[in-house]
Amino acid sequence: MRFLFVHQNFPGQFRHLATALADDPGHGVVALGDAARLQGRAALHPRLRTLGYPSEGAKAGPGTHHYVREFEAAVRRGQAVARAAMQVRQQGFVPDVVVAHPAWGEALFLRDIFPAARHVCYCEFYYHGEGADVGFDPEFPASLDSRLRARVRNATQLLALAAADAGIAPTEWQQTRYPTEFQPKIQLLHEGIDTGTVRPDPQAVLRLGGRTLTAADEVVTYVARNLEPYRGIHVLLRALPALLAARPRAEVVIVGGDEVSYGQQLPAGETYRARYSREVGDRVDWSRVHFLGRIPYADFLTVLQVSSVHVYLTYPFVLSWSLLEAMAAGCLVVASATPPVREVLRHGGNGLLVDFFDHAALAEVVGQVLAKPSDQAGLRAAARETIVDRFDLRTRCLPAQVRFLTAPP
Repeated sequence: MRFLFVHQNFPGQFRHLATALADDPGHGVVALGDAARLQGRAALHPRLRTLGYPSEGAKAGPGTHHYVREFEAAVRRGQAVARAAMQVRQQGFVPDVVVAHPAWGEALFLRDIFPAARHVCYCEFYYHGEGADVGFDPEFPASLDSRLRARVRNATQLLALAAADAGIAPTEWQQTRYPTEFQPKIQLLHEGIDTGTVRPDPQAVLRLGGRTLTAADEVVTYVARNLEPYRGIHVLLRALPALLAARPRAEVVIVGGDEVSYGQQLPAGETYRARYSREVGDRVDWSRVHFLGRIPYADFLTVLQVSSVHVYLTYPFVLSWSLLEAMAAGCLVVASATPPVREVLRHGGNGLLVDFFDHAALAEVVGQVLAKPSDQAGLRAAARETIVDRFDLRTRCLPAQVRFLTAPP
């Protein structure tokens, strides 16, 4: 069979699936991605051909209504992808299956280029004006304008889904965000966690300049792509004064960049990390707080392996891989009791839950765990067991995805 993967930041969620299909000499695999993002990246697989499309023109005009700027940019991106797909077709590659992430417009016109293919959309998140991320945080209240804009943001996905044969969603909560009329065509298929790689290591050592941390130390960890309110950085930083005062030997390791992936943008030069660090000010012993920025994946795993308590906070939004990886690494996770988290984490069963906004409770619970680390062995083991049983890449998720894509039409 022949497969075409399309993702502006390829491989994105398709890394393991695309390479698994490329491993089979009976398959042909091509990927399309944003040329600017692909530049300088190493080849993912010797039998996987990756091509770039130009995205310089994928921007809205200055006079476009702000509700539809993203949609106009998506249409322009979709046109660029369609032209690239036509070149792929002219070169003799006609896919049996097209798998695309529809959020940025790449899937809009692929049905027109490959009408006979089976088209599959990766359904990551459907926006709502209430009941999910918009308006969840009272520090960033939703206006009528923002709620109406959320509805319009779904236009690109809806057009792509209407033209698709099927969709895949990583979690049940994400699946059920989509309109009920589309849910029957959306299969629940998580991309999977490599539990052979992401596993506990009692001998792990994390070196931070002149400091060395191991699993025998009191290490509180937090990871996000970017340090922003959607992932609760303001709640974590507000918890630090009480936590560090109660646990004078605790060290806090924070991984993540200073950009804004989601939510409200800040004025140029300002970051959420700096904003909330200023708020807590000298009530925090900053010598015990280590901001690592973005780090290589191997270093990220070491952070998890030396963790005494891993904090995961999120709005009702896309569930991060980092939560599942922390559980696979045997972390004791203290997480926000928000809907996507509760699908995976059971309070007192395989982790601990706190109210997202209650930074005092977060400090108290983390402090209690640090005070009695030996009491948490059962939760740590149950956390890893959950990921092995439900999200293991090699034995569960990847075989299910391959079966789904290679099934007869």
